[in-house]
Amino acid sequence: MTFIDAFWLGLTQGLTEFIPVSSSGHLQIVRRLIDDDLGNFHLFLEFINLGTLLALIFFYRHRIKAIFRQIFHEHDYRFAINVILTSLPVATIGLIFSKFIENTPFFSYMAVIATMMALVGVLMINVDKLPKLSRLKDETKLTKKRALAIGCAQVFALIPGTSRSGTTIVAGRLVGLDSRAAAEYSFLASIPLMCGVVLKSFISGDSSAFIMENLPTLIFSNIVAFLVGLAAIHLVMNFLKKPHSLKVFGWYRVVIAAIVIIFKLIQ
Repeated sequence: MTFIDAFWLGLTQGLTEFIPVSSSGHLQIVRRLIDDDLGNFHLFLEFINLGTLLALIFFYRHRIKAIFRQIFHEHDYRFAINVILTSLPVATIGLIFSKFIENTPFFSYMAVIATMMALVGVLMINVDKLPKLSRLKDETKLTKKRALAIGCAQVFALIPGTSRSGTTIVAGRLVGLDSRAAAEYSFLASIPLMCGVVLKSFISGDSSAFIMENLPTLIFSNIVAFLVGLAAIHLVMNFLKKPHSLKVFGWYRVVIAAIVIIFKLIQ
Protein backbone atom coordinates (compact mmCIF):
# COMPACT_ATOMS: atom_id res chain seq x y z
CA MET A 1 0.00 0.00 0.00
CA THR A 2 1.39 3.40 -0.98
CA PHE A 3 1.09 6.58 1.08
CA ILE A 4 -1.25 7.99 -1.57
CA ASP A 5 -3.54 4.98 -1.13
CA ALA A 6 -3.32 5.41 2.67
CA PHE A 7 -4.22 9.10 2.35
CA TRP A 8 -7.35 8.48 0.27
CA LEU A 9 -8.51 5.62 2.48
CA GLY A 10 -7.85 7.61 5.68
CA LEU A 11 -9.66 10.62 4.22
CA THR A 12 -12.63 8.44 3.25
CA GLN A 13 -12.78 6.76 6.66
CA GLY A 14 -12.58 10.05 8.53
CA LEU A 15 -15.33 11.69 6.47
CA THR A 16 -17.79 8.83 6.20
CA GLU A 17 -17.53 7.20 9.64
CA PHE A 18 -19.53 10.03 11.18
CA ILE A 19 -21.43 11.43 8.22
CA PRO A 20 -24.23 8.85 7.76
CA VAL A 21 -23.37 7.78 4.23
CA SER A 22 -21.61 4.43 4.98
CA SER A 23 -17.87 4.32 5.58
CA SER A 24 -17.59 0.64 4.58
CA GLY A 25 -19.43 1.28 1.31
CA HIS A 26 -17.28 4.30 0.43
CA LEU A 27 -14.07 2.48 1.36
CA GLN A 28 -15.01 -0.38 -0.97
CA ILE A 29 -15.69 2.14 -3.75
CA VAL A 30 -12.37 3.93 -3.15
CA ARG A 31 -10.59 0.58 -3.03
CA ARG A 32 -11.83 -0.19 -6.54
CA LEU A 33 -10.90 3.28 -7.80
CA ILE A 34 -7.38 2.87 -6.44
CA ASP A 35 -7.21 -0.49 -8.20
CA ASP A 36 -4.24 -1.60 -6.15
CA ASP A 37 -3.40 -4.76 -4.24
CA LEU A 38 -4.19 -3.69 -0.69
CA GLY A 39 -3.62 -7.11 0.83
CA ASN A 40 -5.96 -8.10 3.65
CA PHE A 41 -8.39 -5.25 3.11
CA HIS A 42 -10.83 -6.44 5.78
CA LEU A 43 -8.05 -6.29 8.37
CA PHE A 44 -7.13 -2.81 7.13
CA LEU A 45 -10.76 -1.72 7.61
CA GLU A 46 -10.53 -2.82 11.24
CA PHE A 47 -7.21 -1.07 11.90
CA ILE A 48 -8.32 2.22 10.36
CA ASN A 49 -11.05 2.43 13.01
CA LEU A 50 -8.33 3.46 15.48
CA GLY A 51 -8.02 6.97 14.02
CA THR A 52 -11.75 7.64 14.05
CA LEU A 53 -12.12 6.08 17.52
CA LEU A 54 -9.50 8.49 18.88
CA ALA A 55 -11.25 11.39 17.14
CA LEU A 56 -14.53 10.40 18.78
CA ILE A 57 -12.97 10.05 22.23
CA PHE A 58 -11.20 13.40 21.89
CA PHE A 59 -14.34 15.18 20.70
CA TYR A 60 -16.50 13.74 23.49
CA ARG A 61 -13.79 13.65 26.19
CA HIS A 62 -15.76 15.88 28.58
CA ARG A 63 -18.98 13.95 28.01
CA ILE A 64 -17.16 10.65 28.57
CA LYS A 65 -15.74 11.96 31.86
CA ALA A 66 -19.26 12.95 32.90
CA ILE A 67 -20.55 9.45 32.08
CA PHE A 68 -17.80 7.84 34.15
CA ARG A 69 -18.62 10.23 36.98
CA GLN A 70 -22.25 9.18 36.75
CA ILE A 71 -21.26 5.53 37.00
CA PHE A 72 -18.57 5.58 39.68
CA HIS A 73 -19.49 8.57 41.85
CA GLU A 74 -23.24 8.99 41.43
CA HIS A 75 -23.96 5.27 40.86
CA ASP A 76 -26.27 6.24 38.03
CA TYR A 77 -26.06 3.42 35.48
CA ARG A 78 -28.98 4.31 33.22
CA PHE A 79 -27.04 5.77 30.30
CA ALA A 80 -24.32 3.11 30.50
CA ILE A 81 -26.93 0.33 30.47
CA ASN A 82 -28.60 1.90 27.44
CA VAL A 83 -25.26 1.99 25.59
CA ILE A 84 -24.70 -1.69 26.42
CA LEU A 85 -28.20 -2.58 25.20
CA THR A 86 -27.60 -0.67 21.97
CA SER A 87 -24.22 -2.34 21.42
CA LEU A 88 -25.22 -5.89 22.37
CA PRO A 89 -27.14 -7.04 19.24
CA VAL A 90 -24.56 -6.00 16.65
CA ALA A 91 -21.63 -7.09 18.85
CA THR A 92 -23.17 -10.55 19.32
CA ILE A 93 -24.12 -11.07 15.67
CA GLY A 94 -20.82 -9.59 14.48
CA LEU A 95 -18.77 -11.83 16.76
CA ILE A 96 -20.65 -15.00 15.81
CA PHE A 97 -20.65 -14.34 12.07
CA SER A 98 -17.40 -12.36 11.67
CA LYS A 99 -15.60 -15.07 9.68
CA PHE A 100 -18.66 -15.65 7.53
CA ILE A 101 -18.90 -11.92 6.76
CA GLU A 102 -15.16 -11.67 6.01
CA ASN A 103 -15.13 -14.68 3.68
CA THR A 104 -18.46 -14.25 1.86
CA PRO A 105 -18.21 -12.28 -1.42
CA PHE A 106 -21.83 -11.10 -0.98
CA PHE A 107 -20.66 -8.54 1.59
CA SER A 108 -18.34 -6.83 -0.89
CA TYR A 109 -20.55 -6.87 -4.00
CA MET A 110 -21.02 -3.36 -5.35
CA ALA A 111 -24.67 -4.20 -6.15
CA VAL A 112 -25.30 -4.96 -2.47
CA ILE A 113 -23.51 -1.79 -1.36
CA ALA A 114 -25.47 0.35 -3.83
CA THR A 115 -28.78 -1.25 -2.84
CA MET A 116 -28.25 -0.65 0.87
CA MET A 117 -27.05 2.90 0.28
CA ALA A 118 -30.23 3.61 -1.69
CA LEU A 119 -32.60 1.92 0.80
CA VAL A 120 -31.24 3.76 3.83
CA GLY A 121 -31.11 6.94 1.75
CA VAL A 122 -34.83 6.64 1.00
CA LEU A 123 -35.48 6.12 4.73
CA MET A 124 -33.55 9.30 5.54
CA ILE A 125 -35.44 11.29 2.93
CA ASN A 126 -38.79 10.17 4.34
CA VAL A 127 -37.95 9.89 8.05
CA ASP A 128 -39.96 13.01 8.94
CA LYS A 129 -43.08 11.38 7.46
CA LEU A 130 -42.71 8.07 9.28
CA PRO A 131 -44.64 7.33 12.51
CA LYS A 132 -42.60 7.87 15.67
CA LEU A 133 -42.79 7.12 19.37
CA SER A 134 -43.41 9.92 21.87
CA ARG A 135 -40.87 12.75 21.71
CA LEU A 136 -37.86 12.63 24.03
CA LYS A 137 -36.01 15.69 25.31
CA ASP A 138 -32.57 14.21 24.55
CA GLU A 139 -30.61 10.96 24.44
CA THR A 140 -30.37 10.73 28.24
CA LYS A 141 -34.14 10.12 28.38
CA LEU A 142 -34.07 6.95 26.31
CA THR A 143 -35.79 3.96 27.90
CA LYS A 144 -34.14 0.55 27.84
CA LYS A 145 -36.60 -0.73 25.23
CA ARG A 146 -35.90 2.19 22.91
CA ALA A 147 -32.12 1.80 23.36
CA LEU A 148 -32.44 -1.89 22.48
CA ALA A 149 -34.56 -1.01 19.43
CA ILE A 150 -31.75 1.24 18.18
CA GLY A 151 -29.33 -1.63 18.78
CA CYS A 152 -31.45 -4.05 16.75
CA ALA A 153 -31.54 -1.58 13.85
CA GLN A 154 -27.75 -1.28 14.09
CA VAL A 155 -27.34 -4.96 13.15
CA PHE A 156 -28.14 -4.08 9.54
CA ALA A 157 -24.95 -2.00 9.48
CA LEU A 158 -23.00 -5.26 9.18
CA ILE A 159 -24.00 -5.10 5.51
CA PRO A 160 -21.67 -2.66 3.68
CA GLY A 161 -23.47 0.36 2.33
CA THR A 162 -25.94 0.50 5.20
CA SER A 163 -24.02 2.81 7.60
CA ARG A 164 -23.86 2.24 11.32
CA SER A 165 -24.43 5.91 12.09
CA GLY A 166 -27.16 6.06 9.44
CA THR A 167 -29.18 3.18 10.87
CA THR A 168 -28.82 4.35 14.47
CA ILE A 169 -29.70 7.97 13.66
CA VAL A 170 -32.81 6.91 11.72
CA ALA A 171 -33.76 4.49 14.51
CA GLY A 172 -33.14 7.23 17.06
CA ARG A 173 -35.52 9.51 15.16
CA LEU A 174 -38.19 6.80 15.11
CA VAL A 175 -37.98 6.24 18.88
CA GLY A 176 -38.47 9.94 19.63
CA LEU A 177 -35.14 11.79 19.38
CA ASP A 178 -34.42 14.74 17.12
CA SER A 179 -31.64 14.34 14.53
CA ARG A 180 -28.91 15.96 16.60
CA ALA A 181 -29.70 13.99 19.77
CA ALA A 182 -29.94 10.78 17.72
CA ALA A 183 -26.49 11.46 16.22
CA GLU A 184 -24.99 12.25 19.63
CA TYR A 185 -26.32 8.99 21.05
CA SER A 186 -25.19 7.12 17.94
CA PHE A 187 -21.62 8.39 18.31
CA LEU A 188 -21.40 7.76 22.06
CA ALA A 189 -22.88 4.28 21.71
CA SER A 190 -20.36 3.45 18.97
CA ILE A 191 -17.34 3.90 21.24
CA PRO A 192 -17.52 0.44 22.90
CA LEU A 193 -18.08 -1.18 19.51
CA MET A 194 -15.15 0.62 17.91
CA CYS A 195 -12.94 -0.30 20.87
CA GLY A 196 -13.94 -3.94 20.34
CA VAL A 197 -13.16 -3.80 16.61
CA VAL A 198 -9.74 -2.21 17.22
CA LEU A 199 -8.93 -4.72 19.98
CA LYS A 200 -9.99 -7.62 17.74
CA SER A 201 -7.75 -6.35 14.95
CA PHE A 202 -4.71 -6.27 17.26
CA ILE A 203 -5.23 -9.78 18.65
CA SER A 204 -6.10 -11.35 15.29
CA GLY A 205 -3.78 -14.15 14.21
CA ASP A 206 -2.90 -12.28 11.01
CA SER A 207 -2.42 -8.89 12.66
CA SER A 208 1.29 -9.05 13.57
CA ALA A 209 2.46 -9.74 10.04
CA PHE A 210 0.00 -7.21 8.59
CA ILE A 211 1.13 -4.48 11.03
CA MET A 212 4.83 -5.05 10.35
CA GLU A 213 4.28 -5.05 6.60
CA ASN A 214 2.11 -1.90 6.56
CA LEU A 215 3.09 -0.01 9.74
CA PRO A 216 4.09 3.35 8.17
CA THR A 217 1.00 3.55 5.96
CA LEU A 218 -1.29 2.33 8.77
CA ILE A 219 -0.02 5.10 11.06
CA PHE A 220 -0.37 7.69 8.29
CA SER A 221 -3.89 6.63 7.29
CA ASN A 222 -5.03 6.69 10.94
CA ILE A 223 -3.58 10.19 11.45
CA VAL A 224 -5.53 11.36 8.38
CA ALA A 225 -8.67 9.59 9.64
CA PHE A 226 -8.26 11.21 13.09
CA LEU A 227 -7.91 14.76 11.76
CA VAL A 228 -10.63 14.45 9.13
CA GLY A 229 -12.88 12.59 11.58
CA LEU A 230 -12.71 15.45 14.08
CA ALA A 231 -13.74 17.91 11.38
CA ALA A 232 -16.53 15.57 10.22
CA ILE A 233 -18.04 15.30 13.72
CA HIS A 234 -18.12 19.10 14.03
CA LEU A 235 -19.67 19.37 10.58
CA VAL A 236 -22.39 16.77 11.06
CA MET A 237 -23.39 17.89 14.57
CA ASN A 238 -23.76 21.51 13.42
CA PHE A 239 -25.57 20.51 10.24
CA LEU A 240 -28.08 18.30 12.06
CA LYS A 241 -29.35 21.33 13.98
CA LYS A 242 -31.16 22.31 10.79
CA PRO A 243 -34.69 20.96 10.16
CA HIS A 244 -34.98 18.10 7.64
CA SER A 245 -31.18 17.86 7.54
CA LEU A 246 -31.16 14.07 7.10
CA LYS A 247 -32.74 14.52 3.66
CA VAL A 248 -29.47 15.93 2.32
CA PHE A 249 -27.56 12.81 3.34
CA GLY A 250 -30.39 10.65 2.03
CA TRP A 251 -30.33 12.23 -1.42
CA TYR A 252 -26.53 11.98 -1.49
CA ARG A 253 -26.78 8.24 -0.79
CA VAL A 254 -29.38 7.75 -3.52
CA VAL A 255 -27.26 9.64 -6.07
CA ILE A 256 -24.10 7.68 -5.21
CA ALA A 257 -26.05 4.40 -5.39
CA ALA A 258 -27.35 5.36 -8.84
CA ILE A 259 -23.85 6.24 -10.06
CA VAL A 260 -22.48 2.90 -8.81
CA ILE A 261 -25.29 0.95 -10.50
CA ILE A 262 -24.89 2.85 -13.79
CA PHE A 263 -21.13 2.30 -13.70
CA LYS A 264 -21.63 -1.45 -13.16
CA LEU A 265 -24.11 -1.63 -16.03
CA ILE A 266 -21.80 0.04 -18.54
CA GLN A 267 -18.71 -1.95 -17.58
